[in-house]
Amino acid sequence: MTKIVCLFCFSLLLPALSLAAPPQDQWLEKVTKGVEGMKLEKPETARKLLVYSVTRGYRHGSIPTGKIAMRLLGERTGAFEAVISDDLANFEPGKIDQFDAICFLNTTKDVFKPAKDEWNKMNPEQRKAALAKEMQLQNSFIEYLKSGKGFVGIHAATDTYYSWSEYGEMIGGYFNGHPWNAGTPVSVMVEKGQEKHACCAHLEGNNLNFKEEIYQFKEPYDPKKLHMLLRLDPEQTDFSKGKRADKDYGVSWIKHHGKGRVFYCSLGHNDHIFANPAVLQHYLKGIQWALGDLEVEVNIPE
Repeated sequence: MTKIVCLFCFSLLLPALSLAAPPQDQWLEKVTKGVEGMKLEKPETARKLLVYSVTRGYRHGSIPTGKIAMRLLGERTGAFEAVISDDLANFEPGKIDQFDAICFLNTTKDVFKPAKDEWNKMNPEQRKAALAKEMQLQNSFIEYLKSGKGFVGIHAATDTYYSWSEYGEMIGGYFNGHPWNAGTPVSVMVEKGQEKHACCAHLEGNNLNFKEEIYQFKEPYDPKKLHMLLRLDPEQTDFSKGKRADKDYGVSWIKHHGKGRVFYCSLGHNDHIFANPAVLQHYLKGIQWALGDLEVEVNIPE
């Protein structure tokens, strides 16, 4: 009798369950709404942004939502074509030049290496070849960027390639924990003096307030070598959670690497970040600078 009642109750729930939109469809709707009315600089020419999200460590559940955001930012504004691909062949010499900028969307660890399970199956000769291929792709990527192309790093892009020191120098620092977890209320402020900067002007000096995982960084992180755009607000966030003695918790910055343009933003752990209009506008401005369509001030104290 109990089983019959349970089955009857479940049958009543089936119509409601079938009507519920899959989680990704819900985020598609929210991101679509979030990108409405984005302000942009008209591209000088058609632009292509490679969106790469390979992970060799932790994999963020928000990556699919981030891909939607990057695709729609390009499609709905006309600023760029987002090529969403994890194909390593895109980084090979000759092929990489088709892109105006490359976005590492929540990548982790050594993303040009084979996955651990694949690596464990390789014999010594195969491993040697894989390491040679990794070095080739590293060189191809860094030469591409130095030549005057762009790089966009989102959230865990700083949790990538600790074994490659030039990558750390390029992006501006490495992940060193997240004292503020995904469910922690935080307040992100515009860096003082940057209220009218092209990447921040839409905020009109107002803070971003939400629940989000916030990173702290370790060497080579040095705010004196970065043009800081956003940082954690010490007056409206619980700084007792942080571990840095200098209480410096940058959130978003721009810099050059050779002739290349680098934009990094640590926001992007939670799905809702990719549907937040203010964050999306910040992304878009940073991406357009990386692509070469937006002139912005880049002042880095020597």
